[in-house]
Amino acid sequence: MPGGPEGPPLRVLLACGVIAAAALAQPVAAQLSPAATWAAQAANSYQIAPNVTYLTASGFESKMDVYYRRGAATPQPTIVYFHGGFWAAGAKEGALMTLLPWLEMGWNVVNVEYRLARHASAPAAVEDGLCALRFLVAQQKTYGIDVARIVTTGESAGGHLSLTSAMIPESAGLDRQCAQASAVPKVAAAINWFGVTDVYDVIEGPNRANAAMTWFGSLPNRKEIAERVSPLTYVRAGQTPVLTIHGDADRVVPYQHAVRLHDALAKAGVPNHLLTIPGGGHGNFTPDQRVMIFSTIRDFLAKHGLGSAK
Repeated sequence: MPGGPEGPPLRVLLACGVIAAAALAQPVAAQLSPAATWAAQAANSYQIAPNVTYLTASGFESKMDVYYRRGAATPQPTIVYFHGGFWAAGAKEGALMTLLPWLEMGWNVVNVEYRLARHASAPAAVEDGLCALRFLVAQQKTYGIDVARIVTTGESAGGHLSLTSAMIPESAGLDRQCAQASAVPKVAAAINWFGVTDVYDVIEGPNRANAAMTWFGSLPNRKEIAERVSPLTYVRAGQTPVLTIHGDADRVVPYQHAVRLHDALAKAGVPNHLLTIPGGGHGNFTPDQRVMIFSTIRDFLAKHGLGSAK
């Protein structure tokens, strides 16, 4: 069929149209980077249960957000995250960006709030961490949680709570606020980001901080309680593996907190690794440092049989 004086033959136009339609029919994912594809599809992979109350104490409802995989046929490894703020400030909502690497790895994610100093003095936040774990055991079927693969993590005060939640035994009696009859599970690993390991040091010692002191208020037995909620108190053989991430120029929670914990765990024969960030402060690590940190986290988890979810 001949074309007009001003255009190509009709058959050429039709062929071009078929090619264009085929191109448009290609999956959109093929046009995106892997990271962009994951971000676009995240809502298909996860459902969210926001502001689930896991404990009511001191007139306060402690809540958590649970991100759990859609359509998972088997229980999933689960990260339990605690925010920082010297037990006096901060909120779980401020941690969302920190959770993204775990979601990308396919883990269930539990973002926990806890009673801050304005609601209850020490040891309330530590009690809440243990009660959060008990709640997750009771609700394991609801959220598809593998209770044998729970890992705790957090930054600063959250790092401290990730350690206490993993290390404090039932015999310490700090889980008696919990409403659930289930036992606190044995945490599979703790990933401590520049957390406090000696609480007395930050409330009465040379590194005391005003916010941390607020958590203790005018309690008369401050030293006793500080020891009761310090991870260093509970170091013993057969304990949960611990990865600690700490900058050696941290002026808020001194690097020595990490060193002392590492040395004590090593002496007790507990598998642990101290990842030192040279020149690193209290978080605010560079993009390259964060990539290196999460690469180390993945290797640490894989070493202890806690690789990415399937």
